[in-house]
Amino acid sequence: MKFSQVVYVLSCAASAIASRAVQGLHRRGDHVSPRPQIVYSPETPTTPPPTPKQRNVTCFVESHGDYATDDSEFILDAFHKCNNGGHVVFRESETYIIGTAMDWTFLQSIDIDIQGEILFSNDTTYWQANSFPFIFQNVTSFFKLGGDDVFIYGGGTLNGNGQVWYDAYAANIYTLRPVLVGVDGLTNSIVSDLVLRYSPEYYHFVANASNVVFNNIDIAGGSVSENPAKNTDGWDTYRSNSVTIQNSVINNGDDCVSFKPNSTNILVQSLFCNGSHGISVGSLGQYVGEYDIVEHVFVSNISMHNASDGARIKIWPNTASAVSGDLQGGGGDGRVNNITYTDFFIDNVDYAIEVDQCYGQKNLTLCLEYPSPLTITNVVFNGFQGVTSDHYMPQVANFACSSTTACSNIVSTDFDVLSPNGTNEAYCLNFEQEVLDGVTCVDTLLGFN
Repeated sequence: MKFSQVVYVLSCAASAIASRAVQGLHRRGDHVSPRPQIVYSPETPTTPPPTPKQRNVTCFVESHGDYATDDSEFILDAFHKCNNGGHVVFRESETYIIGTAMDWTFLQSIDIDIQGEILFSNDTTYWQANSFPFIFQNVTSFFKLGGDDVFIYGGGTLNGNGQVWYDAYAANIYTLRPVLVGVDGLTNSIVSDLVLRYSPEYYHFVANASNVVFNNIDIAGGSVSENPAKNTDGWDTYRSNSVTIQNSVINNGDDCVSFKPNSTNILVQSLFCNGSHGISVGSLGQYVGEYDIVEHVFVSNISMHNASDGARIKIWPNTASAVSGDLQGGGGDGRVNNITYTDFFIDNVDYAIEVDQCYGQKNLTLCLEYPSPLTITNVVFNGFQGVTSDHYMPQVANFACSSTTACSNIVSTDFDVLSPNGTNEAYCLNFEQEVLDGVTCVDTLLGFN
Protein backbone atom coordinates (compact mmCIF):
# COMPACT_ATOMS: atom_id res chain seq x y z
CA MET A 1 0.00 0.00 0.00
CA LYS A 2 1.31 3.41 -0.94
CA PHE A 3 2.00 6.02 1.72
CA SER A 4 -0.79 8.26 0.40
CA GLN A 5 -3.24 5.35 0.64
CA VAL A 6 -2.18 4.66 4.23
CA VAL A 7 -2.72 8.30 5.13
CA TYR A 8 -6.17 8.20 3.50
CA VAL A 9 -7.20 5.05 5.43
CA LEU A 10 -5.99 6.48 8.73
CA SER A 11 -7.82 9.73 8.00
CA CYS A 12 -11.06 7.85 7.32
CA ALA A 13 -10.65 5.86 10.54
CA ALA A 14 -10.10 9.05 12.53
CA SER A 15 -13.21 10.60 10.97
CA ALA A 16 -15.26 7.54 11.85
CA ILE A 17 -14.03 7.65 15.47
CA ALA A 18 -14.86 11.36 15.67
CA SER A 19 -18.30 10.70 14.21
CA ARG A 20 -19.00 8.00 16.79
CA ALA A 21 -17.88 10.38 19.54
CA VAL A 22 -20.52 12.84 18.44
CA GLN A 23 -23.22 10.31 17.74
CA GLY A 24 -22.73 7.98 20.68
CA LEU A 25 -22.36 4.22 20.44
CA HIS A 26 -25.11 2.57 18.45
CA ARG A 27 -26.94 -0.33 20.03
CA ARG A 28 -28.94 -3.11 18.47
CA GLY A 29 -32.43 -1.76 17.82
CA ASP A 30 -31.43 1.92 17.74
CA HIS A 31 -33.44 3.84 15.21
CA VAL A 32 -34.37 7.38 14.25
CA SER A 33 -38.07 8.31 14.13
CA PRO A 34 -39.37 9.81 10.90
CA ARG A 35 -40.63 13.34 11.21
CA PRO A 36 -44.42 13.47 11.58
CA GLN A 37 -46.39 15.15 8.83
CA ILE A 38 -48.38 18.02 10.35
CA VAL A 39 -51.87 18.49 8.89
CA TYR A 40 -53.67 21.73 9.72
CA SER A 41 -57.44 21.27 9.78
CA PRO A 42 -60.03 22.72 9.58
CA GLU A 43 -58.07 26.00 9.62
CA THR A 44 -54.57 26.98 8.57
CA PRO A 45 -52.53 29.28 10.84
CA THR A 46 -52.49 32.91 9.70
CA THR A 47 -48.71 32.93 10.12
CA PRO A 48 -47.03 30.39 7.79
CA PRO A 49 -46.21 27.44 10.09
CA PRO A 50 -42.63 26.37 10.74
CA THR A 51 -40.74 24.31 8.15
CA PRO A 52 -37.80 22.79 10.06
CA LYS A 53 -34.51 22.42 8.24
CA GLN A 54 -32.93 19.04 7.58
CA ARG A 55 -30.43 17.68 10.13
CA ASN A 56 -27.07 16.10 9.31
CA VAL A 57 -25.84 14.29 12.43
CA THR A 58 -27.42 12.04 15.08
CA CYS A 59 -26.76 11.78 18.83
CA PHE A 60 -28.16 8.97 20.98
CA VAL A 61 -28.68 10.03 24.59
CA GLU A 62 -27.01 7.74 27.09
CA SER A 63 -28.51 6.86 30.49
CA HIS A 64 -27.43 5.20 33.71
CA GLY A 65 -30.23 2.72 33.24
CA ASP A 66 -30.94 2.19 36.92
CA TYR A 67 -34.17 4.24 37.17
CA ALA A 68 -32.61 6.28 39.99
CA THR A 69 -29.46 8.17 38.90
CA ASP A 70 -29.81 11.60 37.34
CA ASP A 71 -29.26 11.50 33.55
CA SER A 72 -29.32 15.28 33.07
CA GLU A 73 -25.61 15.47 32.23
CA PHE A 74 -26.04 12.96 29.40
CA ILE A 75 -29.00 14.94 28.05
CA LEU A 76 -27.19 18.28 28.04
CA ASP A 77 -24.13 16.63 26.46
CA ALA A 78 -26.22 15.31 23.55
CA PHE A 79 -28.01 18.65 23.10
CA HIS A 80 -24.74 20.55 22.91
CA LYS A 81 -23.08 18.05 20.58
CA CYS A 82 -26.00 17.89 18.16
CA ASN A 83 -27.12 21.50 18.38
CA ASN A 84 -27.07 23.53 15.15
CA GLY A 85 -28.09 20.83 12.71
CA GLY A 86 -28.41 17.55 14.59
CA HIS A 87 -30.95 14.92 15.63
CA VAL A 88 -31.01 13.85 19.31
CA VAL A 89 -32.59 10.49 20.11
CA PHE A 90 -33.92 9.35 23.51
CA ARG A 91 -33.89 5.58 23.07
CA GLU A 92 -37.19 3.72 23.02
CA SER A 93 -36.02 1.15 25.56
CA GLU A 94 -34.82 3.67 28.16
CA THR A 95 -36.26 5.64 31.06
CA TYR A 96 -34.25 8.83 31.55
CA ILE A 97 -34.24 10.33 35.04
CA ILE A 98 -34.09 14.13 35.32
CA GLY A 99 -33.15 15.45 38.75
CA THR A 100 -31.56 18.74 37.72
CA ALA A 101 -33.19 21.93 36.45
CA MET A 102 -31.91 22.52 32.92
CA ASP A 103 -31.95 25.59 30.68
CA TRP A 104 -32.61 24.48 27.09
CA THR A 105 -33.10 27.95 25.62
CA PHE A 106 -29.85 27.62 23.62
CA LEU A 107 -31.35 25.11 21.17
CA GLN A 108 -30.96 25.93 17.47
CA SER A 109 -31.92 23.88 14.40
CA ILE A 110 -32.31 20.59 16.24
CA ASP A 111 -34.65 17.58 16.21
CA ILE A 112 -35.38 15.99 19.60
CA ASP A 113 -36.67 12.47 19.07
CA ILE A 114 -38.20 11.23 22.35
CA GLN A 115 -38.95 7.53 21.92
CA GLY A 116 -38.55 6.39 25.54
CA GLU A 117 -39.67 7.96 28.82
CA ILE A 118 -38.35 11.08 30.54
CA LEU A 119 -39.18 10.87 34.25
CA PHE A 120 -38.68 13.84 36.57
CA SER A 121 -37.47 13.01 40.07
CA ASN A 122 -39.78 13.29 43.07
CA ASP A 123 -37.40 15.47 45.12
CA THR A 124 -39.89 18.24 45.93
CA THR A 125 -37.38 20.08 48.12
CA TYR A 126 -34.85 20.36 45.29
CA TRP A 127 -37.36 21.38 42.66
CA GLN A 128 -38.96 24.09 44.78
CA ALA A 129 -35.53 25.63 45.32
CA ASN A 130 -34.19 25.22 41.78
CA SER A 131 -36.98 25.10 39.20
CA PHE A 132 -37.20 28.06 36.84
CA PRO A 133 -39.59 30.83 37.94
CA PHE A 134 -41.82 32.72 35.55
CA ILE A 135 -43.42 35.99 36.61
CA PHE A 136 -47.06 34.91 36.41
CA GLN A 137 -49.14 33.15 39.10
CA ASN A 138 -46.16 31.50 40.84
CA VAL A 139 -45.39 29.39 37.76
CA THR A 140 -42.13 27.45 37.78
CA SER A 141 -40.83 24.74 35.43
CA PHE A 142 -38.57 21.67 35.53
CA PHE A 143 -36.75 22.99 32.46
CA LYS A 144 -36.91 25.95 30.08
CA LEU A 145 -37.45 25.09 26.42
CA GLY A 146 -36.39 27.82 24.02
CA GLY A 147 -34.41 28.59 20.89
CA ASP A 148 -35.28 28.53 17.20
CA ASP A 149 -36.11 25.84 14.63
CA VAL A 150 -36.69 23.07 17.19
CA PHE A 151 -38.70 19.97 16.20
CA ILE A 152 -39.70 17.63 19.05
CA TYR A 153 -41.51 14.33 18.41
CA GLY A 154 -41.02 10.57 18.71
CA GLY A 155 -44.09 9.16 20.48
CA GLY A 156 -42.40 8.90 23.88
CA THR A 157 -43.50 10.06 27.32
CA LEU A 158 -42.73 12.95 29.67
CA ASN A 159 -43.74 11.94 33.19
CA GLY A 160 -43.94 14.63 35.89
CA ASN A 161 -44.17 12.20 38.82
CA GLY A 162 -47.18 14.19 39.92
CA GLN A 163 -48.55 12.18 42.84
CA VAL A 164 -45.95 13.45 45.30
CA TRP A 165 -46.86 16.99 44.24
CA TYR A 166 -50.61 16.48 44.57
CA ASP A 167 -50.07 15.27 48.13
CA ALA A 168 -47.62 18.08 48.93
CA TYR A 169 -50.01 20.76 47.65
CA ALA A 170 -52.84 19.31 49.72
CA ALA A 171 -50.64 19.70 52.81
CA ASN A 172 -49.41 23.21 51.86
CA ILE A 173 -51.08 25.32 49.15
CA TYR A 174 -47.92 27.44 48.85
CA THR A 175 -45.95 24.49 47.45
CA LEU A 176 -44.29 25.64 44.20
CA ARG A 177 -45.25 22.94 41.71
CA PRO A 178 -43.32 22.90 38.41
CA VAL A 179 -45.12 22.74 35.09
CA LEU A 180 -44.19 19.76 32.94
CA VAL A 181 -43.18 21.71 29.81
CA GLY A 182 -42.02 25.27 30.40
CA VAL A 183 -41.50 27.24 27.19
CA ASP A 184 -39.57 30.50 27.28
CA GLY A 185 -38.64 32.22 24.03
CA LEU A 186 -39.25 29.36 21.58
CA THR A 187 -39.68 30.41 17.93
CA ASN A 188 -40.44 28.72 14.60
CA SER A 189 -40.76 25.30 16.22
CA ILE A 190 -43.01 22.24 16.40
CA VAL A 191 -43.84 19.88 19.28
CA SER A 192 -45.73 16.80 18.10
CA ASP A 193 -46.53 13.14 18.83
CA LEU A 194 -45.80 13.05 22.56
CA VAL A 195 -47.46 11.56 25.63
CA LEU A 196 -47.58 13.75 28.76
CA ARG A 197 -48.45 12.21 32.12
CA TYR A 198 -48.88 13.33 35.74
CA SER A 199 -47.80 16.94 35.60
CA PRO A 200 -47.50 18.58 39.05
CA GLU A 201 -49.35 21.64 37.71
CA TYR A 202 -49.91 22.92 34.13
CA TYR A 203 -48.83 20.54 31.38
CA HIS A 204 -47.58 23.40 29.18
CA PHE A 205 -46.77 27.02 30.04
CA VAL A 206 -45.94 28.76 26.75
CA ALA A 207 -44.28 32.11 27.39
CA ASN A 208 -42.57 34.59 25.05
CA ALA A 209 -43.08 32.24 22.11
CA SER A 210 -43.70 32.99 18.44
CA ASN A 211 -44.79 30.73 15.59
CA VAL A 212 -44.95 27.49 17.58
CA VAL A 213 -47.15 24.46 16.82
CA PHE A 214 -48.33 21.79 19.26
CA ASN A 215 -49.79 18.78 17.47
CA ASN A 216 -50.99 15.31 18.46
CA ILE A 217 -50.31 15.56 22.19
CA ASP A 218 -51.84 12.98 24.54
CA ILE A 219 -52.37 14.45 28.02
CA ALA A 220 -53.62 12.55 31.07
CA GLY A 221 -52.91 12.00 34.72
CA GLY A 222 -54.80 12.10 37.98
CA SER A 223 -54.31 11.38 41.63
CA VAL A 224 -54.57 7.94 43.20
CA SER A 225 -54.94 9.42 46.70
CA GLU A 226 -57.69 11.52 48.24
CA ASN A 227 -55.73 14.62 47.18
CA PRO A 228 -56.81 15.75 43.70
CA ALA A 229 -54.50 16.82 40.89
CA LYS A 230 -55.21 20.56 40.82
CA ASN A 231 -54.42 23.32 38.29
CA THR A 232 -53.45 20.79 35.63
CA ASP A 233 -54.18 23.03 32.61
CA GLY A 234 -53.38 21.47 29.23
CA TRP A 235 -51.83 24.65 27.80
CA ASP A 236 -51.46 28.19 29.11
CA THR A 237 -50.17 30.79 26.66
CA TYR A 238 -48.55 33.97 27.99
CA ARG A 239 -46.92 36.87 26.15
CA SER A 240 -46.94 34.74 23.01
CA ASN A 241 -47.94 35.27 19.38
CA SER A 242 -48.87 32.86 16.60
CA VAL A 243 -49.33 29.65 18.56
CA THR A 244 -51.26 26.67 17.16
CA ILE A 245 -52.62 23.86 19.37
CA GLN A 246 -54.36 21.03 17.55
CA ASN A 247 -55.23 17.36 17.03
CA SER A 248 -54.83 16.42 20.69
CA VAL A 249 -56.55 14.55 23.52
CA ILE A 250 -56.63 16.14 26.96
CA ASN A 251 -57.89 14.40 30.12
CA ASN A 252 -57.24 16.79 32.99
CA GLY A 253 -58.77 18.73 35.86
CA ASP A 254 -58.48 22.40 34.87
CA ASP A 255 -58.53 24.51 31.70
CA CYS A 256 -58.10 22.46 28.56
CA VAL A 257 -56.43 25.55 27.06
CA SER A 258 -56.12 28.99 28.66
CA PHE A 259 -55.06 32.24 27.01
CA LYS A 260 -53.26 34.24 29.66
CA PRO A 261 -52.19 37.92 29.31
CA ASN A 262 -50.83 39.10 25.97
CA SER A 263 -51.74 36.05 23.92
CA THR A 264 -52.36 37.03 20.29
CA ASN A 265 -53.02 35.24 17.00
CA ILE A 266 -53.79 31.88 18.58
CA LEU A 267 -55.36 28.95 16.72
CA VAL A 268 -56.83 26.04 18.71
CA GLN A 269 -58.58 23.26 16.81
CA SER A 270 -59.61 19.62 16.76
CA LEU A 271 -59.29 18.83 20.48
CA PHE A 272 -60.99 16.23 22.67
CA CYS A 273 -61.21 17.69 26.18
CA ASN A 274 -62.44 15.65 29.14
CA GLY A 275 -62.82 16.67 32.78
CA SER A 276 -61.61 20.21 32.22
CA HIS A 277 -62.69 23.80 32.92
CA GLY A 278 -63.09 24.46 29.22
CA ILE A 279 -61.17 26.60 26.77
CA SER A 280 -60.68 29.92 28.51
CA VAL A 281 -59.70 33.47 27.82
CA GLY A 282 -58.02 34.43 31.07
CA SER A 283 -57.97 34.87 33.80
CA LEU A 284 -57.19 38.52 33.02
CA GLY A 285 -57.07 41.72 35.06
CA GLN A 286 -55.42 40.03 38.02
CA TYR A 287 -52.63 42.51 38.66
CA VAL A 288 -53.05 46.21 39.45
CA GLY A 289 -51.18 48.39 36.96
CA GLU A 290 -51.01 45.69 34.27
CA TYR A 291 -52.78 45.96 30.91
CA ASP A 292 -53.68 42.50 29.64
CA ILE A 293 -54.41 41.79 25.99
CA VAL A 294 -55.91 38.68 24.42
CA GLU A 295 -56.99 39.12 20.81
CA HIS A 296 -57.24 37.40 17.43
CA VAL A 297 -58.04 33.95 18.82
CA PHE A 298 -59.80 31.26 16.78
CA VAL A 299 -61.05 28.08 18.48
CA SER A 300 -62.69 25.43 16.30
CA ASN A 301 -63.90 21.82 16.24
CA ILE A 302 -63.83 21.07 19.96
CA SER A 303 -65.37 18.05 21.69
CA MET A 304 -65.94 18.97 25.35
CA HIS A 305 -66.93 16.31 27.89
CA ASN A 306 -67.58 16.24 31.66
CA ALA A 307 -66.37 19.80 32.14
CA SER A 308 -67.30 22.89 34.14
CA ASP A 309 -67.33 25.05 30.99
CA GLY A 310 -67.16 24.78 27.23
CA ALA A 311 -66.04 28.26 26.11
CA ARG A 312 -65.12 30.69 28.86
CA ILE A 313 -63.96 34.27 29.37
CA LYS A 314 -62.89 35.01 32.95
CA ILE A 315 -61.97 38.49 34.17
CA TRP A 316 -61.10 39.65 37.70
CA PRO A 317 -63.25 42.50 39.07
CA ASN A 318 -61.83 45.90 39.97
CA THR A 319 -61.52 44.99 43.64
CA ALA A 320 -59.40 42.61 45.68
CA SER A 321 -60.68 39.04 45.32
CA ALA A 322 -59.47 35.51 45.94
CA VAL A 323 -60.06 32.15 44.33
CA SER A 324 -57.87 30.59 47.02
CA GLY A 325 -55.06 31.56 49.36
CA ASP A 326 -52.46 31.16 46.62
CA LEU A 327 -54.56 32.73 43.83
CA GLN A 328 -55.67 36.30 44.48
CA GLY A 329 -56.03 39.44 42.42
CA GLY A 330 -58.26 42.07 40.88
CA GLY A 331 -57.90 45.66 39.71
CA GLY A 332 -56.09 45.18 36.41
CA ASP A 333 -57.03 46.60 33.00
CA GLY A 334 -56.88 45.41 29.39
CA ARG A 335 -58.89 44.19 26.44
CA VAL A 336 -60.27 41.02 24.91
CA ASN A 337 -60.93 41.42 21.19
CA ASN A 338 -61.73 39.35 18.11
CA ILE A 339 -62.34 35.95 19.67
CA THR A 340 -64.19 33.17 17.82
CA TYR A 341 -65.40 29.93 19.36
CA THR A 342 -67.00 27.74 16.71
CA ASP A 343 -68.22 24.16 16.30
CA PHE A 344 -68.34 22.88 19.89
CA PHE A 345 -69.87 19.56 20.90
CA ILE A 346 -71.09 19.81 24.51
CA ASP A 347 -71.48 16.65 26.62
CA ASN A 348 -72.24 16.89 30.37
CA VAL A 349 -70.76 20.38 30.69
CA ASP A 350 -72.05 22.71 33.45
CA TYR A 351 -72.07 25.88 31.29
CA ALA A 352 -71.72 25.62 27.51
CA ILE A 353 -70.63 29.29 27.53
CA GLU A 354 -69.53 31.49 30.42
CA VAL A 355 -68.61 35.16 30.24
CA ASP A 356 -67.61 36.18 33.76
CA GLN A 357 -66.21 39.55 34.88
CA CYS A 358 -66.49 38.58 38.54
CA TYR A 359 -63.81 35.88 38.68
CA GLY A 360 -62.59 35.16 42.19
CA GLN A 361 -65.24 37.26 43.91
CA LYS A 362 -68.22 35.64 45.63
CA ASN A 363 -69.89 38.97 46.40
CA LEU A 364 -71.80 39.99 43.27
CA THR A 365 -72.67 43.35 44.83
CA LEU A 366 -68.94 44.19 45.05
CA CYS A 367 -68.44 43.20 41.41
CA LEU A 368 -71.17 45.59 40.33
CA GLU A 369 -69.88 48.32 42.62
CA TYR A 370 -66.32 47.89 41.30
CA PRO A 371 -66.75 46.79 37.67
CA SER A 372 -63.72 45.66 35.75
CA PRO A 373 -62.45 48.30 33.28
CA LEU A 374 -61.25 45.54 30.96
CA THR A 375 -63.25 45.57 27.72
CA ILE A 376 -64.56 42.55 25.80
CA THR A 377 -65.37 43.21 22.15
CA ASN A 378 -66.07 41.29 18.94
CA VAL A 379 -66.65 37.80 20.32
CA VAL A 380 -68.57 35.10 18.46
CA PHE A 381 -69.88 31.85 19.93
CA ASN A 382 -71.06 29.84 16.94
CA GLY A 383 -72.24 26.32 16.25
CA PHE A 384 -72.59 24.93 19.77
CA GLN A 385 -74.62 21.75 20.13
CA GLY A 386 -75.24 19.11 22.77
CA VAL A 387 -76.49 18.74 26.34
CA THR A 388 -75.17 20.33 29.54
CA SER A 389 -74.97 18.71 32.95
CA ASP A 390 -77.71 19.28 35.52
CA HIS A 391 -75.42 21.44 37.70
CA TYR A 392 -77.09 24.76 36.78
CA MET A 393 -80.25 23.35 35.24
CA PRO A 394 -82.37 24.92 33.79
CA GLN A 395 -79.53 27.26 32.76
CA VAL A 396 -77.04 26.32 30.03
CA ALA A 397 -74.94 29.51 29.84
CA ASN A 398 -73.84 32.58 31.77
CA PHE A 399 -73.38 35.97 30.08
CA ALA A 400 -72.32 38.45 32.79
CA CYS A 401 -70.70 41.74 31.87
CA SER A 402 -69.54 44.12 34.59
CA SER A 403 -71.14 47.20 33.01
CA THR A 404 -73.04 48.38 29.96
CA THR A 405 -69.85 49.90 28.49
CA ALA A 406 -67.38 47.05 29.08
CA CYS A 407 -68.83 44.63 26.50
CA SER A 408 -69.81 45.13 22.88
CA ASN A 409 -70.55 43.01 19.84
CA ILE A 410 -70.65 39.68 21.71
CA VAL A 411 -73.02 37.27 19.98
CA SER A 412 -74.09 33.66 19.93
CA THR A 413 -75.20 32.14 16.63
CA ASP A 414 -76.48 28.69 15.69
CA PHE A 415 -76.61 27.73 19.38
CA ASP A 416 -78.40 24.44 20.00
CA VAL A 417 -77.54 23.34 23.55
CA LEU A 418 -80.13 22.23 26.09
CA SER A 419 -80.04 21.20 29.73
CA PRO A 420 -81.02 17.60 30.58
CA ASN A 421 -84.64 18.71 31.12
CA GLY A 422 -84.78 20.40 27.72
CA THR A 423 -84.46 24.06 28.80
CA ASN A 424 -82.14 26.71 27.35
CA GLU A 425 -82.09 29.49 29.94
CA ALA A 426 -79.05 31.73 30.39
CA TYR A 427 -78.21 34.28 33.05
CA CYS A 428 -77.73 37.61 31.27
CA LEU A 429 -76.27 40.75 32.88
CA ASN A 430 -75.74 43.81 30.66
CA PHE A 431 -76.43 41.67 27.58
CA GLU A 432 -79.29 42.08 25.10
CA GLN A 433 -81.45 39.05 24.35
CA GLU A 434 -81.44 39.94 20.64
CA VAL A 435 -77.73 39.10 20.15
CA LEU A 436 -77.88 35.74 21.91
CA ASP A 437 -79.31 33.11 19.62
CA GLY A 438 -80.55 29.87 21.13
CA VAL A 439 -80.92 30.99 24.76
CA THR A 440 -83.63 32.61 26.83
CA CYS A 441 -82.21 35.33 29.07
CA VAL A 442 -83.16 35.38 32.77
CA ASP A 443 -82.00 37.65 35.58
CA THR A 444 -81.52 35.01 38.27
CA LEU A 445 -77.94 33.82 38.78
CA LEU A 446 -77.74 30.18 39.83
CA GLY A 447 -73.98 30.03 40.14
CA PHE A 448 -70.79 31.96 39.50
CA ASN A 449 -67.09 31.69 40.44
